[in-house]
Amino acid sequence: MGSPISRLIAEIFLQHYEDIHIKQFLDTKNIALYTRYVDDILIIHDTTKIPPHTINTYINQIHKNIMLNPTHENQSSINFLDLTVTSKQINLEINICRKPTTNDTTINFLASHPIENKMAALRVHIFRMYSLPLDLPPKQKEWETTKIAKTTIFHKTYSRN
Repeated sequence: MGSPISRLIAEIFLQHYEDIHIKQFLDTKNIALYTRYVDDILIIHDTTKIPPHTINTYINQIHKNIMLNPTHENQSSINFLDLTVTSKQINLEINICRKPTTNDTTINFLASHPIENKMAALRVHIFRMYSLPLDLPPKQKEWETTKIAKTTIFHKTYSRN
């Protein structure tokens, strides 16, 4: 399992690494956005200024144990965590990404989970819907998913009474 402080040391190393090597790309405006969540990184940049392979080559040469394995956008879209980021003419559009195998089931209604866990599963859907800058159609779709989750968790659980 490793040392309990290994995550902290890794985070300190990555922040130092970013401050020294990535910050220069941000300062020169070669990268418009750099964000990282644990080991998932999203880099948005203008490919007319700097080709994608240039950033990849530079980052892979800095440290022998850090290798960037990029996934380039496909049809102006890329998935990052549970989001789909689509490049439009003047802005970025954010949508919630679901894999084709997703069935939108949160907690089985027969599971003996405490009510707090079932409520937390529902709150995640609601918080994500309101905290992301979604356009109206994706927001309505997420609301429908939330209603399905609510029905799965509560109606089936308590309709037997």
